[in-house]
Amino acid sequence: MEAIEAATTIERILIEKAKMSRTPINGSIELLPLCNMNCDMCYVRLDKKEQEAKGRIRSVDEWLKIGEDMAKAGVLFLLLTGGEPLMYPGFKELYIGLKKLGLIITINTNGTLINEEWADFFKENKPRRINITLYGGDDRAYEELCHYKGGFEKVISGIRLLRERDVDVKLSVSVTKANCSDLDKIYAIAKELDVPARADAYMMAATRERDNPFDYESRLEPNEAGALQVNILKKELMGEELTEYFDEKIKEIEGENQYDESPRGLECLAGSCSFTINWQGELHPCVILTRPSASVFEAGFINAWNQVQDEVQKIRINPKCSTCNLRSVCRTCAACAKTETGSYDGVPEYMCNFAKGFYEEVKVGYRE
Repeated sequence: MEAIEAATTIERILIEKAKMSRTPINGSIELLPLCNMNCDMCYVRLDKKEQEAKGRIRSVDEWLKIGEDMAKAGVLFLLLTGGEPLMYPGFKELYIGLKKLGLIITINTNGTLINEEWADFFKENKPRRINITLYGGDDRAYEELCHYKGGFEKVISGIRLLRERDVDVKLSVSVTKANCSDLDKIYAIAKELDVPARADAYMMAATRERDNPFDYESRLEPNEAGALQVNILKKELMGEELTEYFDEKIKEIEGENQYDESPRGLECLAGSCSFTINWQGELHPCVILTRPSASVFEAGFINAWNQVQDEVQKIRINPKCSTCNLRSVCRTCAACAKTETGSYDGVPEYMCNFAKGFYEEVKVGYRE
């Protein structure tokens, strides 16, 4: 989830200008790979022993130096994530220091650690928003998916504490086999707590699951996930907005589209004005694309950015994807292709079937 999600009109104008000039304006820092939960589909989490074997957690001063360099380079929006970022030693000192640099900060957290002390801190030092992942409508999913008993009640308590202090909160839901039946309950909880919720039925296979057949992965079967994404939209879009969406997608898919068959590169913000830095200091175009890469601690932020964004220009997706009639409802990108097929220009079968499932469900909605 990017720090610029739900950006205002003025902010989007700034972002578009940054994209055109290839100026870094939006980024995220993965402060550590450690987490108090152990979700099956997580592609980041390491235990302490695994983390120490790969490297050390960087200090507050080291990150503040990178923060200074980012601010000088034009970065405005910054997401702090992990692992669980609230477990980072010196989080409060780092957070306040980054805010003093003028960075607009969003935080991704699982919400289980938010108590009165944390809530008071965020009341006095408000972020742009705190994104909290809700893994289910009760504690069952937290036990089955996250292997963390009692997590649900801790998250709900944390959300209430933040909202009582007028801290902006948004719920994120990664839909899996373990929690897909909880969606109605989750949206009801969001309504009760007066916070927006955003669910996503597409999930790239986690590293630990990537070689497993679907039956042994946390994510849904692709057609099922595509259809479910349409039903999620029915919960998030209302009335004419939903009807117009269905109309638009049907016309885009069934119309006579004239596609440019020349190879196309990245169309998102990754590597053009957006980036992520992992806990070891490696700058990547996005959280999924781990190549190209450059170390901000060795090369410096701006040099690392220039190296990565130059390499991003060489990435191309398969023309079969860019010219497909289902392109408007397909989530394929370079990161998806690389993760699913091992190649930037691969054609990910999972996403093809996801898009087909999405389209079939849209047609059902169109007839209703």
